[in-house]
Amino acid sequence: MTPFPLKIVTPDGLLFDGEAEEILVRTTSGDAAILAGHINYVAPLGMGRAVVISGGNRRTAACIGGMLSVVDGAVTLVPTTFEWAESIDLSRAEASLQRADKVLHDKASSDTDLRLAEARLRRALVRKSVASNL
Repeated sequence: MTPFPLKIVTPDGLLFDGEAEEILVRTTSGDAAILAGHINYVAPLGMGRAVVISGGNRRTAACIGGMLSVVDGAVTLVPTTFEWAESIDLSRAEASLQRADKVLHDKASSDTDLRLAEARLRRALVRKSVASNL
């Protein structure tokens, strides 16, 4: 496959800067796969698994929020959170899931607490799913 330049930049810094043959991410309107020669494209990122194929190697990550852009063949992924599968702390994800579940089942939780807990639950589920499918 023909490679293209890919940068993955988070608020914590540059996570990837190199050539890739394919990237697959979840946007807010569904999954998007980018190959070399893709038209110019911008999309908001959703919450889900990201797959990067570079040098014939496949790596997965939890990718949450942000933007994807393709400009003149160069791809830039600017997620709010991006964690390679091998770096995800499963016990931390499980603890976050348990905390969210507790808030969701507490009848005294405010609407704001419930919305935050739902988001925490979704993030934890994505992390657990990505980490357990290495």
